Amino acid sequence: MLSNHRDAWSGLNEHNSIVEKLKYTHKVMQLHMPFVTRVAVALYDKDTDYLRTFAYSSNKTSPLTHYQAKLSECYSLQEIAKANKPRIIQDLSQFNDSEHKHASVIYEAGYRSSYTLPMVWEGELYGFTFFNSTEKAVFNEHSLFELDAIAHMISLMIYNEIANVRTLSATIKSALELTHSRDPETGCHLERMSRYALLIANKLADKYSFDDHFIEHIYLFAPVHDLGKLVIPDRVLLKEGPLSDEEWEVMRTHSEEGKKLVENLLENYELKGVKHAEILRDIVLYHHEAMDGSGYPEKLKGNKIPIVARIVSVADIFDALTSSRPYKKAWSNDKAFIELKELAKDKLDPDCVEAMIASRDLIEEIQSFFKEEKFD
Repeated sequence: MLSNHRDAWSGLNEHNSIVEKLKYTHKVMQLHMPFVTRVAVALYDKDTDYLRTFAYSSNKTSPLTHYQAKLSECYSLQEIAKANKPRIIQDLSQFNDSEHKHASVIYEAGYRSSYTLPMVWEGELYGFTFFNSTEKAVFNEHSLFELDAIAHMISLMIYNEIANVRTLSATIKSALELTHSRDPETGCHLERMSRYALLIANKLADKYSFDDHFIEHIYLFAPVHDLGKLVIPDRVLLKEGPLSDEEWEVMRTHSEEGKKLVENLLENYELKGVKHAEILRDIVLYHHEAMDGSGYPEKLKGNKIPIVARIVSVADIFDALTSSRPYKKAWSNDKAFIELKELAKDKLDPDCVEAMIASRDLIEEIQSFFKEEKFD
C-alpha cells in the first residue's frame, strides 16, 4: 500500500548544479530548522593552501563571495582540519577582534552563531561546510545530529561534481602528455595558467555577474584549452622551426577538433547535463579568437567572443611569455605586462589584461608554487 508521506528530499534530483542543489537542501532544512539562515561551502586547494568561496544559500546576499584566504592563516579552521572534527560557535562575537576579513564580515552581516564541518574524502581535506544563524546559541544536540547528516550529503554532492570534472580534466591532460610527451607546454604551465584564469575571473566577477561556482569551473576547465592538439601530428606540433602556411592551417584546426572531442568526452563521461559544460566548450573552441576579428576559428570580434575564452587567452599568453622554452628565455613579469598592454589594443580583452596586471602579488605567489622547468 502506497504511503501518503511526501519525501521532501525527492526534488533534489530535479536540479543539476551544486548551487541549485544547495539552495533546495537549505529550503528543506528550514521546514524544521528555520534558524539556519545561511549554508555555505568553501573549497581547499592543497597545492597553494588557499580556501576559496564556492557556493552558498541564504535569504539575503552572501557577505563573502569571490574571496580566498590561506588555511594556514585561519587558525580556527586549521584546528578543525587537523582534528577532522566540527566546530560549534554559539556566539560569533568572540571573533570581533579577529584580523581576518571573513570573521568580521560574517558578524557584520548579522550572523551570530555557526556550525562548521570539514569536508574530507579518503583522508584528504577538500573544503568546509558552514551553517550560520542570525540567532545566538541555537545549535543543540538534536539539530547538530541532523546537520551532520546534511553536511555529509552536501559533501558527497560537491565531491561528485568536482570529481567528475577533475577526472575529465585529468584524463585530457594525461592524454596530452602521453601523446605529445615532448611538447614543452605541459606540466606546470597548466597549473599556473589555470590559476591565472582564476585571478582574472575573480577580478571581473562583479562586472560580469560571475558567481563562485562559475569561476571555479573556469579554473577547472582552463587547463584543457588545447585539447584539440591531440589530433595535431607531431611533425606540426613539435616542429622546431617556423611553420609553413600549410602547417599553420593544420595547427589552427585544433580548436574545432577540440570542440568535437569535448562533445565526445561529455557523452562518454555522461556530463551532458552539467550546468557549466558550456564553459569547457567555449574555452576549447574560442581561446584563439582575437578582439579585432583576426583570430580563429570563427573570426569573432570583441564581446562576441565568450568572456571565458577571453580570460583563458590572457592567462595562457602571459604564462607563455614568462616561461622558458627550449627555443626562448622566460620574460620578466614587467616585460610581459608591457606586451599584454600592447596586445590589448587589438588582440586581447583590455579588462582581462588589466585584471591580470592588477594581480601581481598573487601571480608571483603562483609562480613560486609552480616553478618553471629549466631547459638546457
